[in-house]
Amino acid sequence: MPGISYQMYCSRDHGIEETLEMLAEAGYDAVEGYGPMYEDLDATKAMLDANGLSMPTGHFAIEVAEDTAKTLEICEKLGIKTVIVPFIMPDDRPTDSAGWAAFGERLAAAGKPIVDAGLKFGWHNHDFEFDAQSDGKLPLDLIMDGGDVVGLELDLGWTIRAGKDPVEWINKYADRLVAVHIKDRAPEGENTQYDGWADVGDGTVDWAPIHAALQSAGVDRYVIENDHPADHAVFAKRSLDAVKKF
Repeated sequence: MPGISYQMYCSRDHGIEETLEMLAEAGYDAVEGYGPMYEDLDATKAMLDANGLSMPTGHFAIEVAEDTAKTLEICEKLGIKTVIVPFIMPDDRPTDSAGWAAFGERLAAAGKPIVDAGLKFGWHNHDFEFDAQSDGKLPLDLIMDGGDVVGLELDLGWTIRAGKDPVEWINKYADRLVAVHIKDRAPEGENTQYDGWADVGDGTVDWAPIHAALQSAGVDRYVIENDHPADHAVFAKRSLDAVKKF
């Protein structure tokens, strides 16, 4: 079974210390970090250690990832082995294939010194990367064409929300998957107040073929996430229990 982490963004409305204590009690041994956790590295490291938690992967804004020295400092302090760029704001997104190709090259340029330092590097998708451009090309493919140093943390929930078959995309980029986000979708029209997301195992996703494809691809890190959990503690515990039964 791959290692299982919790994406701390799920609990952005709660304190970091409170969340880490909750996760340790729920049975987690790892988390995926994001911006606020990098503001006071000593404090974050102390809280992780106090709760027996590691941080093998972390999300970094592209501007931070491009600051190699700062990124490597964060990674060394917190034990991060995989740097993942997770998002680009709507106003900053390219509007054609040439722009997405250039963005892929920008990612590769940011990732090369990080990979050269012995870490992994990747992009995390949402659904907009599956919006075909005027020439029919998909931004996700154009991003991945930017360079082999760019791995992929495939977000299965957003892939499904985009109307794509996650198994197809797992197989397509099997040799470049650095991790995956495990998230579930509620039945159509339900959980609308939570943007349609559900606790893992309590939604509509058929996990058996997905898990089989991930195992075949050799993915060794599952990151549990819900962008809008109704109750982060209930979500964390129920989802961890469900993933362990995969």
